[in-house]
Amino acid sequence: MGLTTIVTGFEMNNKTELQNIACELRARIIENSHKTGTPHLGSCLSCIDILVAIYFSVLRIDPKAPKALDRDRFILSKGHAAPALFQVLAMKGFFPESLFETYGQDGSMLGEHPPTPDHLAGIEAATGSLGHGLPIGLGIALSAHIQHQDYKVYALLGDGECNEGTVWEAAMMAAAQKVDNLMVFVDFNKWQATARSEEVLALSPLVEKWRAFGWEACEVNGNDMGQLLEVLSRKNVTGKPVAVIAHTVKGKGVSFMEDDNNWHYRIPTADEVIAAKKELGVMV
Repeated sequence: MGLTTIVTGFEMNNKTELQNIACELRARIIENSHKTGTPHLGSCLSCIDILVAIYFSVLRIDPKAPKALDRDRFILSKGHAAPALFQVLAMKGFFPESLFETYGQDGSMLGEHPPTPDHLAGIEAATGSLGHGLPIGLGIALSAHIQHQDYKVYALLGDGECNEGTVWEAAMMAAAQKVDNLMVFVDFNKWQATARSEEVLALSPLVEKWRAFGWEACEVNGNDMGQLLEVLSRKNVTGKPVAVIAHTVKGKGVSFMEDDNNWHYRIPTADEVIAAKKELGVMV
């Protein structure tokens, strides 16, 4: 028996609303990259739909009580996508959007990677050294079992991050301990910093690897809001942790950025910001 769907689908207007939010956030991320010189734009755009789906549909956390013991937790293991997470947290009300005025400046809490949790509401772990987010998430999920809490832990990994041995050590432990309140999304955008992910190490068949390690695993289009909402709505009846292999496009949403790994480090010009906003349907 696998995951069972307890909500067969979301209302179209809700899905459309979340798609519009994702477009707006893409525009903000791109503009912020231009203003502050912050890289990793392509990596942010590939996973923003996943972040929106999690934060705006299932994550139980109150921005007014971000440290509540019974809150759900989200760990951004691919910490270089922090510029995307920051925009989501601000839109959800964890901190004022005026904080972006200090982005990247000395003493600012906003930069290329998440800061420590004590310094910015909504951040559960300072990540960026790849391979650490899943072990952290596993520890938090295990503590929920030990303390008889019912919160869930979500972790977002990059596909290149799955090269790390710590990912698979944590995966084995999660399966052994039957940590069924842990859900991992792998942002499978097919690129690493300097090469195609499959050229660096043999990732495929990725979903079968997670299954072989004892996880309930499935594949979705990670840039399709409907598919993301559907998989998030499923009830886990397996007693296993869940891995969602989310096939995405690096630079998704802007034609001249899509599947172009130059945008791992490139900063957009003012004209490129305008062109991107037009494609996204956001006012310029």
